[in-house]
Amino acid sequence: MKKLLFTLSILLLVSAVSYAQVQVQSGTFFYSKDQNKENYTLHANQGKRIVEYEINFPKPFDKKPKVVIMPSLLDSEKATQIRYSIRASGVSRDGFVLLAEVWGDTQMNALGGFWLAHTEE
Repeated sequence: MKKLLFTLSILLLVSAVSYAQVQVQSGTFFYSKDQNKENYTLHANQGKRIVEYEINFPKPFDKKPKVVIMPSLLDSEKATQIRYSIRASGVSRDGFVLLAEVWGDTQMNALGGFWLAHTEE
């Protein structure tokens, strides 16, 4: 019985260590001129415009993750060029800042997508 408990304990420990080595979390984002009226400026004026949104991870990582951002929705004005950049900045164990930028005459009414944060082995 002791050998069985010892073997199960070792198996549990190995599983926990392998799980702790790679962590993955994901989420979605959506920002628009109608929903985020206070600080959404990508639909107005011309030139370089940047908005920042803080994203907190549901559970803090053990170490600083890498973040990948994938756009899935762009709502822009028909008469303007589409020039945009979406990136993660200030990545920490607790979250990151999503930076959305447009320039020139681009008028972006809304943008959305999802993010994936992961640690390496």
